Formats: sequence, structure tokens, C-alpha cells
Amino acid sequence: MVKRDWHFKANHQVHAAASFTMRNILESIMRNIDETRTGKPMIHLGHDDPSVYPCFRTSPVVEDALMDAIRSAKFNCYADGAGIDPARRAIAEYLSRDIPYNLTTDDILLTVGAEHAIHVLLTALASPGANILFPKPNYPTYEAREKFSSLEVRHFDLLPEKGWEVDLDAVKALADDRTVAIVLINPGNPCGNVFAFDHLQKIAETARELGIMVISDAVYAHQVFGEKPFIPMGVFGNIAPVVTLGTLSKRWIVPGWRFGWIAITDPIGILHKNGIVDCIKSCLLITADPRTVIQGSYSSHHEEHTRVFLFEFNKLLKEAADMFFEKLKEIPLVACPHKPEGSMSALVKLKLSAFDDVIDDVDFCMKLAKEESMILLPGDAVGLKNWLRP
Repeated sequence: MVKRDWHFKANHQVHAAASFTMRNILESIMRNIDETRTGKPMIHLGHDDPSVYPCFRTSPVVEDALMDAIRSAKFNCYADGAGIDPARRAIAEYLSRDIPYNLTTDDILLTVGAEHAIHVLLTALASPGANILFPKPNYPTYEAREKFSSLEVRHFDLLPEKGWEVDLDAVKALADDRTVAIVLINPGNPCGNVFAFDHLQKIAETARELGIMVISDAVYAHQVFGEKPFIPMGVFGNIAPVVTLGTLSKRWIVPGWRFGWIAITDPIGILHKNGIVDCIKSCLLITADPRTVIQGSYSSHHEEHTRVFLFEFNKLLKEAADMFFEKLKEIPLVACPHKPEGSMSALVKLKLSAFDDVIDDVDFCMKLAKEESMILLPGDAVGLKNWLRP
């Protein structure tokens, strides 16, 4: 048989993008575990999924709503690209409670969780020559999705000595007339911080000065347990246009349901005038929709139970954060510069000079997995070398 030269080959950009994802990084660390050899069961502290622990179970209200939606047989169909109106209306009403203007159904676009929302937004903004400002440290999905975008990424620092506030001087120095947006994650992942009202206002004023929009990742909205309350970035939508990302997944501890939204928190209408909203809608038409039955289960009665459910959930998170922070003080080889006050993560700095046989944070995590069957996410995965994200 004559040897044939085949014309297809793998797209290696896919591997490059996948290398930035938490799943890829954590799976490589987990391959070092041998529970049979160590006799120690795996302790996984590297992911953002509390649903695997019995104490973090979603509300029966949410489970019953899903069963009702299934049994109704009303949601076995395809949905519109932006999602079904009852779910969009309920989310608009919920978000409007915390901002000084009312959102409408048209302001809410449903997505397959936050990762889908990130992909859609980066695609919509990726005009030739454009650049976008990402925080450092950052949630890895932003870096992975950027690999498939023509956007140039520029990183500004979050300052640990100031409670992980944005370095606004760096933002101004990085931006130019091709900068389209700044990404803000509040409550912070991976830092566990919560931005104060005054700092958020300064960010909005800086965005207006630079002529850019704010992408506000509020996946952990209201999951706060420190002294600062959660302030939606949309409060400042009259200063600079804001697009807010949110999810059902984190708030109700059902990340596997993959249900989220993009909220246009822009009362002046700048994003409509510039065609950004229509571009986002077009992106949604050529990507997957969130499951219609999940959309159908989301209604305003969810939010009647939110405050009680979040109070209990945040109480558990606070107890865990307090214990975590105090116990860390007993370990001389690490330091946590800022006590967690929101989301479900924190950053801890390794004192590498105190180790004899640890090269860096990745090496530490590999050896910890091998010797103790414990999984942590290395700081390198979020853009901060020689830190850890428990």
C-alpha cells in the first residue's frame, strides 16, 4: 500500500490554551498521588466546588424548582439565543435591588455559566489591534480564553499590602487608545478580597477617563463574610459602562448546572450605541445555550429564599476562613497577607528560602501531593509565582 500524506493536523493552540486551565494544572498535580503507598486519602483543596462536601448542599427550594420545571414539560424546547424571558426578568429584578436604577429583561443575556460569558465577551471585543487589561493574579479561564482571541492582554497588579486593591497608576500607564476594557473580579478569586465602595468608584472614574468599559466578574456576589459589604460594580454604571457576569452556580452551590448571565449595567446606553450589546447577542447565537430546563427552574421565588440561604452559607465560609487564617499563623514557612473576606479562596505566600528541596510553588504542590495526598493550586496558575491558592 502506498503511504499517504494526510492533509490534517492538530491545532496546537488548543493545547496551549488548555495548559492555562485549572483542570489541566490540577490533573497534573493529582497524578503524583498514590494513596496506596502513602495510606492517606486525597484532600482536594484546589477547586472551587464546595458541593462535594455534605455541609455545602444547595437549598431544597432550588432542587424542587428544577423538578417542577422538568415535570411541567414546558422546557424541553430550544430557547432563544438570549434565554427565556421569565428567567431573564427574574434576574433583572434581583440585580436591580442593589443598584440605583432598574434593569429590564433586555439587559440580561443568559449563558452556560461564567466561562461561556467570558468567552462571549472576549470574542465580542476582539477587534484588530485591540487590547484588554487583566488583573494579576487572575482567574485562569481569562488567560486560557485569550489564547483564542486576537486581543492583546496587558496585566495590572493587585496589591497585597493594600488588601489586593487595583494598582490604578499601573492601569493608567498600561492603557492606550486601543484599550477596550478592564476586567475586575469582586469578590476576588483567587485573592478572597472584597473591594470597598470608594475604591470601586475610583476604578469607574479611571475607566471613564481612559474611555474603556468595565467587565465586572461578580460570580461570588454577596458571598462575603468580612467587614466590607458587597457593592455591585453596576452601581457606578452612570460613570462608565459596566458589563456584569453572574451565575446561579456559585450562589446556590450547583456549579455543575452551568447557568449564568451577562448583565448590561449601563444606564446611559453607551454599550448599545457602540454596538457592543448587539455583538454579544450575535455571539450567543453561534454558541451553545444554557439548558432550557435550568432556565425554566429559575424564577423570582428563588430570591425570596436567598437571604436566609446566603446567611447560613456565609456563616460556614466565615468559620472556615477564620480557622484557616489563624492556623496559618502557626506555620512559619507561609504567610497570608490578607485575611479572606469573600468568595471561597485566598492567597498564601511561600517562604522559599526556608525550604531545602523546593524549587518553586509548582514543585511544592507536586511534592505535597506525593507525600501528603493534598492538592493545592500553585500561584503560578493565577499569575503569581511562589504563592499558593488553597
